[in-house]
Amino acid sequence: MITVHFTVRPGQGDPSGFDLGDMSVTGDLGTADSAGRTPDQGMMIHLSVTQLLDSLGTLLRGHGRTVTFTGVDTSFALVFRRTRDGVSVASEDGVIARTTPGELASAVLGAAEALSLTLPTGDPAASDCADALAAFRPLVSRPGPGGAH
Repeated sequence: MITVHFTVRPGQGDPSGFDLGDMSVTGDLGTADSAGRTPDQGMMIHLSVTQLLDSLGTLLRGHGRTVTFTGVDTSFALVFRRTRDGVSVASEDGVIARTTPGELASAVLGAAEALSLTLPTGDPAASDCADALAAFRPLVSRPGPGGAH
């Protein structure tokens, strides 16, 4: 099992595509979290999530075996590696999850869709995020009409 959460840090004024935020990924083997680290590993969360969707989508479509994701304006990084049994997710501290491509895609998509609702529609980052979400959604198999994620 894997869970993914993206959060915007409070107290930054009106929402913007340049807001700082944090990323947390928890699997059966551990957690990678950008919050509460020294030095600070918060990131421009909306731009980072768009980048994550693009790079992870490439891996999940079968192009390449490894993707190293580093958030925008941070040193927080995750490594996604295709394995014989699915996908492993690792941080600087080691592997935190071994999961299926579908489960990973669903967890990332759900968190990204929730985060996208925090951006005003006129923000330039909102259209980039919407495009990345539209390209990523087909990677998630949804059971039945409307599906679940």
